[in-house]
Amino acid sequence: MVIKQSPDLRWSDVTDRRLYLRRREFLRLAGAGVGVGLGTSWTAPGAAGQGSGQKLPTVRKSPLSTTGEELTPFKDITTYNNFYEFGIDKDDPSRNAGSLRTRPWTVKIDGAVAKPGKYSVDDLIAANPLEERIYRLRCVEAWSMVIPWIGFPLGPVLKQAEPTEKARFVEFTTLYAPDQMPGQRRPVLEWPYKEGLRLDEAMHPLTILAVGMYGEVLPNQDGAPVRIVVPWKYGFKSIKSIVRIRLVERQPDTAWNQSAPQEYGFYSNVNPDVDHPRWSQARERRIGEFFKRKTLMFNGYGDQVASLYAGMDLKKNY
Repeated sequence: MVIKQSPDLRWSDVTDRRLYLRRREFLRLAGAGVGVGLGTSWTAPGAAGQGSGQKLPTVRKSPLSTTGEELTPFKDITTYNNFYEFGIDKDDPSRNAGSLRTRPWTVKIDGAVAKPGKYSVDDLIAANPLEERIYRLRCVEAWSMVIPWIGFPLGPVLKQAEPTEKARFVEFTTLYAPDQMPGQRRPVLEWPYKEGLRLDEAMHPLTILAVGMYGEVLPNQDGAPVRIVVPWKYGFKSIKSIVRIRLVERQPDTAWNQSAPQEYGFYSNVNPDVDHPRWSQARERRIGEFFKRKTLMFNGYGDQVASLYAGMDLKKNY
């Protein structure tokens, strides 16, 4: 039997599987007259966050953090992930990422720079004061989180390499190691995973290299040992487990834009007015909440980043 999708139903309107599995608990509590807070944490039965367990050295609070929002529970951040190198289901990364070896680890910075080089991730951590940045993460699939990332701005690291006049874009590359990343054994995407930003986006103070969260070294399933976080863009732009940063003259090819250009544009700014072809982006479900909320333009960071796109047609440059 073939079940046709209703033309009025979007994938983002479908209740999250883990919320569905807890529907009886929700109804039981409601029927008993017990209040259920919308900010209450929910996790799959028996799920446990898999953190690194390694505390990071002194971390200062950043004045650029989002404030006044409840943090997404650590268990949800570490067991509900998109990281296709370890599988396509949300719980695959937490189950499969233990095979990733994160030390030793170097990041190569090259391309249109005067001072190319390779940098140990530990040297990068030692050379840059660590900050806690509480950022929203908005996924293109219409769910979101609030995460206390720990890292440092990308801009000063790029400046140290001295970009040349030809440097207009930045290309990032994830580790390619099918023996450690079982998802790379399947042609789900063009491996290794690549992403890109305009140089001014990469240099923006909100763009960070994250090496931890919740006071700990970044867990493997969340992009260890170093990843980008660009809080005003959809989550897939914040590339994980980076091994190369290349400054280039022309807009680089990126994994999802290559795979489905009609669905994933190069800019991928959070924009409630530009729908994904298969679902609306106007509303989102914050992990830990039952009902949806309105999606904020630029994920709520418009005051800081809207000037980067002055005069651009953001429906055409999606």
